[in-house]
Amino acid sequence: MTTAQAIKSLIDNKLFLSTVSSLVIAQILKMVFYLITSKNRKKWDVIETMIWRTGGMPSSHSAVVCALATSAALSENIDSNFFVLCLVFAMVVLRDSVGVRRAAGLQAKALNNLGRQSAKLTGLEFRSVKEIQGHTPLEVLVGALLGILIAVCFNFL
Repeated sequence: MTTAQAIKSLIDNKLFLSTVSSLVIAQILKMVFYLITSKNRKKWDVIETMIWRTGGMPSSHSAVVCALATSAALSENIDSNFFVLCLVFAMVVLRDSVGVRRAAGLQAKALNNLGRQSAKLTGLEFRSVKEIQGHTPLEVLVGALLGILIAVCFNFL
């Protein structure tokens, strides 16, 4: 198979297209929500949000794994091993988004508050750690629904 044939195969693959499209659309929506809700919009923050910032509305991780699982169900049927693998993978990612990663973000927030208070008392320098790591349940739900909708559109339209 040549490189051109491989690229054409990817472009013709509904599973690939729905999964990548859900990532791109979720990131664009995340940027739009950031622009609407942020008071101090900086050019770099908008670019960072679009490319790699985690957290925020909607969850692009949720959109991707739900598009993948939905496309697998629609193309391979729900009794296929591939669909089961995609479904379990999606469940792990969704749980991680609102569980472990969210808890780490909340812990980072508490650590930053403690660090700032300590810095005031001691006069020592404190560098804060990244706080937004996970998602709220609503952000995950919206991302999941977005991924499912995109997969359905790619598979039926």
